[in-house]
Amino acid sequence: MFTTQHSDRPSRIDAPQLLAVLALMLISVAFVFSATMDNESSALAWYRHTYFKQIIWFGLGLCAAAAMCMADYHTLSRWSFVAYWITIIALVAVIIPWIGTMRNYARRWIDLGPFQFQPSEFAKLAFILAQANFLSRPVDELRQRSVFWKSIGLMVLPFLLIMKEPDLGSALVLLPTGFAMLYAAGTPRRYLLQVLGIGGLLVALFLADLLFAPPKFRLKMRDYQARRLLVYFGRDYADYAGSDISKIERQKLREQEFTDSYNVRQAMIAVGSGGWLGKGWHQGQQNILGFVPHLGKHNDFIFSVIAEEEGFVGSVIILTLYSVILFTGIRIAGQARDRLGKLLAVGVVTLIFSHVFINIGMNIRIMPVTGVPLPLLSYGGSSVLGSLIAMGMLQNVYIYRKAY
Repeated sequence: MFTTQHSDRPSRIDAPQLLAVLALMLISVAFVFSATMDNESSALAWYRHTYFKQIIWFGLGLCAAAAMCMADYHTLSRWSFVAYWITIIALVAVIIPWIGTMRNYARRWIDLGPFQFQPSEFAKLAFILAQANFLSRPVDELRQRSVFWKSIGLMVLPFLLIMKEPDLGSALVLLPTGFAMLYAAGTPRRYLLQVLGIGGLLVALFLADLLFAPPKFRLKMRDYQARRLLVYFGRDYADYAGSDISKIERQKLREQEFTDSYNVRQAMIAVGSGGWLGKGWHQGQQNILGFVPHLGKHNDFIFSVIAEEEGFVGSVIILTLYSVILFTGIRIAGQARDRLGKLLAVGVVTLIFSHVFINIGMNIRIMPVTGVPLPLLSYGGSSVLGSLIAMGMLQNVYIYRKAY
């Protein structure tokens, strides 16, 4: 199935992918600087500025990525279930009130003093490693329903724990990642179609209940999550609440709707106002004047800052760099020497693509706001480390593609 050649030592790294990663890192530092410098006190020491912290995280991430390439991915896979269960324990710990830190209605972080650790970012990678290890078995075994449902269980367990935090975006990216790996492994299509059909039906019923059912018959969910979906689907809050509310309540709901849609609306204005060539680095009015929210423009909405200041051309450059990473990842999957390497590469590529699609999609309102970071561009320690470790996993598969 796989073309292999003898080699006395591992091959060199995939240079185009590495250059694309380094370019995105440089762009990230530049635009995290642009997005945060107007909000941070001039008295703040230079080493405490957000952009410098991003540089530190990139340095640590590159070290972690290099460490991932030290040993053959087969050696790493032997520890896959240890890593998986450690991250499961961390996901359980983070939802315990006296361990996890509450922020913005969610308990997603463990406070370690100098920094906050987000277990879900590493749970995604541990899941890819464990799933690849589990599925790298003879194709005949993959036809067994028990094997299929065990692989689904590997995916559902972290999915449910991450949803409990709640972190809808991080939970959702597990689904395309897991199903892409199942498909690439050779799982019978009828199993996949059955699960996807049932899942699609449940999602359709949920959305129908959320958007059209009378208030008394709606499923209970967190208020802010319902509001995000209503903003995405363009539903009027007042109409959604029913006809029994007063004029004052109706007015308050419409004001709430205007407030809830503010972030996406300003991000879209920023993207659209950039034109072809943008307004220039650190010259974007939506950015400098604070219309794009201070708390999100250096992480969730970093793409809107880049689009405003560098325009359509800058946005295309960003998409081109991600395309290089994704297509070289697909090539690495095709050149992998065995099913384990192929599945690792497929999992990482799908994870990165899902992050990019969801994050850029929510900046231009083709996806609801879910708090998914843009890999290698958004600010954040756990996100940066997770993204670079994922790149290290891809490079590992490439380096050892000819080794025996």
